[in-house]
Amino acid sequence: MPNVQVVDMKGAKVGSVDLSDAVFGIEPNAAVMHQMVVSYLASQRQGTQSALTRSEVSGGGRKPWRQKGTGRARQGSTRAPQWYHGGVVFAPKPRDYRFSVNKKVRRLAMKSAFSAKAADNEIIVIDAISLDQIKTAKMVEMLAAVGSEKKALIVLPTVDEKVIKSARNIPGVKTAQVNELNVYDILNCGSLIIAKDALSKIEEVYA
Repeated sequence: MPNVQVVDMKGAKVGSVDLSDAVFGIEPNAAVMHQMVVSYLASQRQGTQSALTRSEVSGGGRKPWRQKGTGRARQGSTRAPQWYHGGVVFAPKPRDYRFSVNKKVRRLAMKSAFSAKAADNEIIVIDAISLDQIKTAKMVEMLAAVGSEKKALIVLPTVDEKVIKSARNIPGVKTAQVNELNVYDILNCGSLIIAKDALSKIEEVYA
């Protein structure tokens, strides 16, 4: 059973906590994590790109020259793809890139991501994350105190506007609630900073 230290916002050790083997102690499955990352990135695509095919470009209704006898290659329209101002071959059109992933696969991918972070000692548990006012400097101090020098994902038990707004201007730092977590953000961060109350919710949901 993985065990991690619990610290306060000043980096002082205040205890320790045992992580659930069912969530943080499994053998990470790279295949399902890859599938979830691809699914997440695909769903972020707007899919609004569009170009005109030869049937949609204005003009080109008349045959440029007669079929035979000119010595030139036969042409049917000045809007064919090989012409300047012609249409695009297999032009991209608006589409939805999202695809669904089975619920069991999603759960296994999340637990694999948590376990990978635990195995790499990249999980930091804080007893409570709260601020009296919106202050980015206070959040920077907290991150430095707990030893988070890379990209960080701060997991909160509930929406806390003061914490969220204090962290949003820090490059590489993201905040999320337990119900907003995804495999991509977990793997993409250097430090997974979890409030102790959020940790119990994670274990309750995924154990």
